Amino acid sequence: MIGVQCAGSEGSGSHDSGFLDSGRWQISFGLRKQRSHRHFVGTEEQKQRAIEGTEVVNNIYLYDVALTYAVTRRFNLTVAAPFQHATRQRGTSTQVFHSSGIGDISVMGRLWLFKPPSESGQNISFGIGLKLPTGNPGLKDTTTLANGTRVTSVVDQSIQLGDGGWGVPLDVQAYKRIKKTTIYASGSYLLNPRDTNGVQTGRSRPSEAIMSVSDQYLARVGIARPVPYTRRFALTIGWRIEGVPVRDLIGKSNGFRRPGYAMSVESGVQYFRGRDTWSLAVPVAVRRNRKRSVSDILVGGAGDAAFADYFITLGYSHRF
Repeated sequence: MIGVQCAGSEGSGSHDSGFLDSGRWQISFGLRKQRSHRHFVGTEEQKQRAIEGTEVVNNIYLYDVALTYAVTRRFNLTVAAPFQHATRQRGTSTQVFHSSGIGDISVMGRLWLFKPPSESGQNISFGIGLKLPTGNPGLKDTTTLANGTRVTSVVDQSIQLGDGGWGVPLDVQAYKRIKKTTIYASGSYLLNPRDTNGVQTGRSRPSEAIMSVSDQYLARVGIARPVPYTRRFALTIGWRIEGVPVRDLIGKSNGFRRPGYAMSVESGVQYFRGRDTWSLAVPVAVRRNRKRSVSDILVGGAGDAAFADYFITLGYSHRF
């Protein structure tokens, strides 16, 4: 299950020196790498999947490029483009599906409540945007079965490049500085009004025959503090939750989806030098929950989903 954002758009604690002056630009690059193979039904791990050799393993590399322009010190515009390379393999079989390409591009506008620099050492921003269906939601790949037969089919929803719907991303970011410690919080929610995207899943249950276009969410809170006796390093520690809801806020929620969430403890380090910022974070899962979808509820079943034990995010940004 991939979250709403990649490393390049996640920030880890804001401060006044990070604001862009009017007319200035910032380019950001992010990478998120994860291996999802722990199967859960609800909060119960299906440990027998690994023993039986039936677990499904997703290896995903999600890249993100974002360009931000400061219209004023309070208001900025960002265009972000994700790129993905992923593989999906079932157990020890040689059957591997691949997906590579551009994802769904988004355009965001964000407004800070107070004009920076904030004398009170705190601020909050609100953002709204548009997600374009630029990623292929029905990507196909060819693989080889155990008997040597070559087959071409739609890749699983978990490694598709896009969801096929126009969306409205919303976000909020806030921070408060107390002496040398910065408390940060952020949240984002992707509204996807479209019900299904018309892509066949190949699943036997009629209610899951077409892929759903689901909402997504992410929330983070934590603290950032400079490393003692250094001027350029900061450490971060926090909590995060990301996932897919059972039902969307707007529109219907039919079709196939894997709703649920992953809750993690997230630690990281940041390095600042002039106009450049580097960041590294490693969220480690402490709770994973594959909730029942609308289809599961209708038929009285409960599907599973593969989660990662942890993932790695790398980020770099340059202001000019």
